[in-house]
Parts: sequence; structure tokens; C-alpha cells
Amino acid sequence: MFYKSTRNSEIKVTSAEAIAQGISKDGGLFVPSEIPSLTQEEIKSIGKMSYADRAFTVFSKYLTDFTDVEIRYCVDNAYTDKNFDTQNIAELKKLFDGAYVLELWHGPTCAFKDMALQILPYLLTTSAKKINLDKKVVILVATSGDTGKAALEGFRDVEGTSMIVFYPEDGVSAMQKKQMTTQEGSNVGVCAIKGNFDDAQNGVKKIFTDQKIAEKLASNGMMFSSANSINWGRLAPQIIYYVSSYAQLVENGDISMGEKINIVVPTGNFGNILAAYYAKHMGVPVNKLICASNANNVLTDFINTGVYDRNRHFYTTISPSMDILISSNLERLLYHICGENDSMIRDWFGKLAECGKYEVSDEVKKVLKDEFYAGCCDDDMTKECIKELFDKYSYTSDTHTAVAVKVYMDYVKATGDKTKTVIASTASPYKFSGAVLEAISGQKSEADEFTLVDMLAQRSELSVPTSIKALKDKDIRFAQSVEKTDMESFVMEALGISEN
Repeated sequence: MFYKSTRNSEIKVTSAEAIAQGISKDGGLFVPSEIPSLTQEEIKSIGKMSYADRAFTVFSKYLTDFTDVEIRYCVDNAYTDKNFDTQNIAELKKLFDGAYVLELWHGPTCAFKDMALQILPYLLTTSAKKINLDKKVVILVATSGDTGKAALEGFRDVEGTSMIVFYPEDGVSAMQKKQMTTQEGSNVGVCAIKGNFDDAQNGVKKIFTDQKIAEKLASNGMMFSSANSINWGRLAPQIIYYVSSYAQLVENGDISMGEKINIVVPTGNFGNILAAYYAKHMGVPVNKLICASNANNVLTDFINTGVYDRNRHFYTTISPSMDILISSNLERLLYHICGENDSMIRDWFGKLAECGKYEVSDEVKKVLKDEFYAGCCDDDMTKECIKELFDKYSYTSDTHTAVAVKVYMDYVKATGDKTKTVIASTASPYKFSGAVLEAISGQKSEADEFTLVDMLAQRSELSVPTSIKALKDKDIRFAQSVEKTDMESFVMEALGISEN
């Protein structure tokens, strides 16, 4: 299996090269040359496996240049009960009749990003060895909250790597900020920017694709890679938990093999729901992919109209990991559904860069409507949903999962579709204690973040993750903030490279 660039189909690399590079030199994203298939027998057998074995089965379809020993090394080191607080790794719980919550936040940083970022360091270092890479890998990350901490934790003190994370100064929760700014490790750095996530993401992409910067790094024995979902090595692990959840439902007797399910994903950068799309096209029986957005509803509008327009108000919400107006992974989806027409992709995303808007063809609009349903909700609706889940079902939800549940409920009302549904739960409620507690109690508290955690624990009787408890007494290591135009200078200074 080879990987193509979405902006130049003539570029073909192995999975090891795609993972090591992170992004194509032309600014495109790497996608598999074909989506491999899983038979119904394979899916059924996956339900009897451990999570590591499930991961091995799926990775074997995509990482064909890796040996079995190499894949086994990666999955066995990542998916263990040393890294996750549950042996199942991804917990599947019944929420109410026909709806199941896929809890993806039982890893070390209490967010779904751990599902990929616990294995990415192994994939990346193995890839580097396979292609005889003799350079230090500098990993740049833009985060809207969860990716940053998960990446920092995954790559902490990993030999041959260095990591720099940028986050929007006022665009993450207090707990997310505490997680990043107290991060341990000799090879990591964190910096806030005066701007939003899109500014951070654009800045990182600009640095990535600047040939002069790449040459400076090379002359200093370094090269860039990414831990954002623009890196195929970040996205591929996310496919596994959708395959896994379907197989588990079959194994549990909740559905019969071949019965279709819906999948609901709260999404901003489109990576998590794109992974569900790949799972569907591998052979997992999926009826509808339901894309849930918060007030930053650019994806909702796009799926419903075929017009992508980021020229709109940017909202800072209680679900900050979704506060995004430029959804990078949409490029991968559009490449697949427009017949791998790279010139079309260059045109659309050129317009997005120039004027912030593009419109896809009628054929693509039809595929979008066939594959996806899209909805959104604001903060008030999110809080109402959190309270309803708590009062009616005794389930404590974070602010992102609640967006997904609310959109799912709206979907059922609008369509009457009673297909059994998996709802991706992307973060522990303790990462957003203030908002969750306010939703449940109806009262806003001015208490500090860790008092709020204690209050929520008392109210919900949900165990506080050990990693959250440990943050309280950690010292701040990274307090710097820069203008979005100064990100390049910060990177060069952090790496000890002269800009002259």
C-alpha cells in the first residue's frame, strides 16, 4: 500500500515515509492509495480479541511496509493497562435504548487523543528506522486543547525527538492549560499564541511547508513531523476503535453481524469522524455518519449546503476542542469522494486560503448528503443536554460528548431513524469541571479548578482520574505567550537555530 498526496496524486510514499514526514512537501495530506477491506468474518473475529490484537489486525491492512514484529511492538507497548485505566482500552457503555457511548478517554490525559498518541511515538520512531532517517525529528503541534497534552505525554523523553506545542491563549479550558503548562520531559516545549486555534494551525502549516526553514533544520541535523491528525500515523489509530466498537456490539449480542449502526462524532478538525468514514468503507456496516458541531458550525453548513465558508464569527465555547473554523481533514474526505482529482482539491483549498470560501460540485454535494448528517448546538443546549443525561440516565458527560448526544437526539426527531447508534465520547468531564458542574447544578462557581473537580466528584460519584489529581501540586514550566506572527521565531529559538 502506498500513500498519495491530496494535492499531487503523482506523489507516492510508503506508510513509514508518510508517518515520518507528517505532511507532504506540497502542502497536501497523505491518504491511502486504496481503502483496504475487512470481511464480515474478520470483523466478527475481532470481537473476541484484546484491543491490542484488534489494532494489530487493522494496522496490518494499512502499514504493509511494516513487518508483523514491528506492528506488534507498536500495539503491545501502546495499548496496555499501564497506559489506560481499563483493560478494554475503549469502553462501550449503553446510554439508553439503541444508543451506546464509546468512551475514548481512559488514557493518561483523559481525552480521545490518547488512543492515537500513545502509539504514534512507536509508529514514528519505527518509521524513522525503516527509512534510515538519521535526523532528529522535530514535532510541531497546534492544539485546541486535547491534542497538545496527549502529544506531549506520548513523546515525553522519546529519544531522537523534540516537540513544540502551540495553543490559543484564551481558547482552552483551565484544566487543559494546566495539563500542558506543567508537562514534564526534557524534549518538550509549550507556548501560547495570541489568537485562536485556526491561527495556531495555520502558523504550524506555514512553518512546515517553508522550504527555507526546512533547509535550516536539515543543516542542523533535524526535520519536521507532526502529531496533529494531518499525520496519517495520528489518524490511522482512530479507525481501530470504530471497527472495535462494532465488533464488540456483535460479540455482546447487541446487534447481529451485518446490521447497520449510526456513528455520532463531535468534531472540529474532522479527523475523528473521518476515521469512522474509513472504518465504514473498510466494511463496517454503517448507516449514517452524524457530524456534531458546537456554535462554530462551519461543518454543519458545509455538509448541508456544499459551501465551505470560514468567514464568520468565531465563538469561544464550553467545548473548546471543537472551536475550529478550518477543518484540515476535510481535504482527505473530499479527495476520496471527488475521484482523487488533485487539481480540484488545489482549486478548492486555494480558494479557502485566499478568500476563506469554496463550493464543491453537485456530485460531491450528493455524496456528502448520502454519507453524512450534520447538526450543531450552542452552549445553552449543551448544558441542557448534560443535565438531562445526568438527571435521566445518571451519566456524567463532558461538554463535547453532550454536543454529540444533543445532535443525535435532534437527528432522531428529524428522521425517526431508530438504528442502533454509537456516540463517540471524547473527554473526561473532569477536564471541564466548571461547565459540567454548572450544567448539573444550575449555578456557576468561582472556585478554583481543583475545588471544582472535588465538587463534581462529590456530585457525580464518578472517580477522578489519577492524572487529574496529580496536576494540583505541579509547578508551571511553560508560561510564554507570543503573537501568531512570531511562531517561527519561537521555534527557531527553542531549537537553538539562528534565523539569519
